[in-house]
This record gives sequence, structure tokens and C-alpha cells, in this order.
Amino acid sequence: MNVTINGTAHELPRGATVALAVQRLTEARSGVAVAVNDEVVSRGAWDSTTLAEADRVEVLTAVQGG
Repeated sequence: MNVTINGTAHELPRGATVALAVQRLTEARSGVAVAVNDEVVSRGAWDSTTLAEADRVEVLTAVQGG
């Protein structure tokens, strides 16, 4: 299925979860926030939240610096 992750099209298997989408972009496990179709998904729900065709996923990572 096709989903958009941070503005770029990605092909994911049917039944893919938010956790898999995050893995496509970063190996970070902390300092990461996710929204699917403009709705924030809590970290505890990543493994159980499945994506659907044409979903829009935004993955944000915290960056230190000044």
C-alpha cells in the first residue's frame, strides 16, 4: 500500500503499523513524535495502530542544538 511519510511516498505492506513507518525514517526510539492524518499517535499505540492506503504520516524527531 502507498502512504506518505514526511511528504514522500513510501510503499509499505498491508497491515503496516506506525512503528514500521517510524523505522523507515529513523532508528531513534526517544524524542520522536508521530501524527497520522493530522492526529497525534501516542508512543504506546505505535505497534497497534495500523496504516491504510493514502494515509499521511508525519514523523518528528527532537534535535539538540542552539
